[in-house]
Parts: sequence; structure tokens; C-alpha cells
Amino acid sequence: MYAVVDIAGKQFKVEKDQYLYAPRIEAEIGAKVQFDRVLLIDADGKVQVGQPTIKGASISCKVLEQVKDDKVIVFKKKRRKGYAKKNGHRQPLTKIQVESISSK
Repeated sequence: MYAVVDIAGKQFKVEKDQYLYAPRIEAEIGAKVQFDRVLLIDADGKVQVGQPTIKGASISCKVLEQVKDDKVIVFKKKRRKGYAKKNGHRQPLTKIQVESISSK
């Protein structure tokens, strides 16, 4: 059984007991969070597709830790102008574990 869920504007294909890194979720470590924007559920070949979401369906997850993604280097330069700017960015992420997928 798997589902496609929208978490903070990004779509993830999730299964039970799967770990994933989602955009920062404001929750304590060990807290339970639920996502109700479920777009698709496949239960043993029986597929439910939402329009745009499935009513009554939800994904229950547990927050494991708050981490940062790998550093991305941003370099801007204008040739022959003496302008060069180097910057770095680390996106904040939340590691979560999918505990259950429920549909009604």
C-alpha cells in the first residue's frame, strides 16, 4: 500500500514505515503529525484518485529530527565589472517516519 501526499507544496510517494525528509515542519521531536492532503492511494491494486484530494484520507507520521540539507553554493558574477558574490544556503528539513495510511 502506498499513497501520494502533498506536504508543504511538495508531493511525496510514501509507504508505511518509510523515512523521508520534508520541508521544515514546526513540531517537537517525537510528536505525531497528520497530513490530510492525500492525492492518491493504492491499496493492493485498488487505486483511489482525489479531485484534487481524497476526502477523509490522512497520513500519520512521527517527527524524528530537525536537520539541514547539504550546502548549495550560489555564485553571481558580472564579467568585466569587478562584481562577484558567493553565498551558501542550507535548507531546513524535518526527518519523519510514516506510521500509517488511512482512507475512509
